[in-house]
Amino acid sequence: MTTTERGTQAPDAEAPEHSKPKAGTWDLITTKNLEIRKRRGLMITMVVLIIVPTVLFYGLRLLFHAVDPHGYGLAGSPQFFSQATNLIDEFGFIAAAALGAAAGTTDLSDGMFRHLVITGRSRLALYLARIPAGLAITVPLVALAFLMNCLVTSYESPPNPTTASFYGVTAPNNLDQAGLEIFMLQHPQQEINGFLPGVPAGPGTTPTPAQVRSAVDKNIASYYSDYTAAEISESTPADNEMVKIGLWLELDVGIAFLVGLGFGSLTGQRTTTVIVMIALEIIVTPLLAHTQLPYFIDGQRLIIGVAMDQLRPAALAAASGPGQGGGGGILFGGRGAIGFPPMPTWAMISVIVGWIVGWSVIGAWRMMTRDA
Repeated sequence: MTTTERGTQAPDAEAPEHSKPKAGTWDLITTKNLEIRKRRGLMITMVVLIIVPTVLFYGLRLLFHAVDPHGYGLAGSPQFFSQATNLIDEFGFIAAAALGAAAGTTDLSDGMFRHLVITGRSRLALYLARIPAGLAITVPLVALAFLMNCLVTSYESPPNPTTASFYGVTAPNNLDQAGLEIFMLQHPQQEINGFLPGVPAGPGTTPTPAQVRSAVDKNIASYYSDYTAAEISESTPADNEMVKIGLWLELDVGIAFLVGLGFGSLTGQRTTTVIVMIALEIIVTPLLAHTQLPYFIDGQRLIIGVAMDQLRPAALAAASGPGQGGGGGILFGGRGAIGFPPMPTWAMISVIVGWIVGWSVIGAWRMMTRDA
């Protein structure tokens, strides 16, 4: 309090900036987290989008199998695991983006932004506190949905097959590339009846051993890629592969939250942000990921969904089936479903980090420069 010429005291608003009480970082995080959780409509939406699809997906399959075991297979089949994981990924991305948009715009829409600013709190701290506050909601929900997926797959899955089928060829599991080549040369009739480029096939046509060997030698790398994809897609994922998929899922929804937060802070419009993020996930990314545009491949690779698809773990990538998706080595040992050659690993990592850091910087900058 300060004294005026009449002896009265002025309000504390005239006090120096450094003397104003400021909330600690943990207080800002917990306050924002509580503010988000109090929005029942938003929380219900998060649960409906992330948890409910998995519950319905497996609940119905478990029920159908219990009623008619011969007509409906076990609910934990590997293909069901991939389908449920893709559901969690798609709906989780949209839910996380919506949560980020809400976290980035509610202070403005509720008229609280001015009150937060005049308290003297750092605008940068206000923005950064929203990141752990939102992720503390999104990450556990996605983890719970994926845990249900893993449990059903682990306890309700059929025995793993001992062979893998691709292009009409059936080979034993666990062969390396040299072993697969030997197997194909020892069973040429399978390749002839199935698919063997460069070998004449059809009634009355008998390729020579030299023609079969030439075709196998020339295409063995492609065959081995399709063989491993079929082997993975037909088997229950191992525990370490499930961990990789879970981490990939959390990274994907985490990026969605950060982009939604940054874009929401930039526009100040929650509805606009959610619409743009939904369009990015279900329209723009599939179109650019599965179609190669001449002279624009590098531009397509800048889309976060394309980079994340290339990072997709092997057990999920193989679900697209042999012969589909981009080839090449992937960081987690898989291959994505992109329709053009993959980018180098360093470029993929740069795109992912760029989206995380870029949208975080944009959102923080907009908050720091916005008029109160």
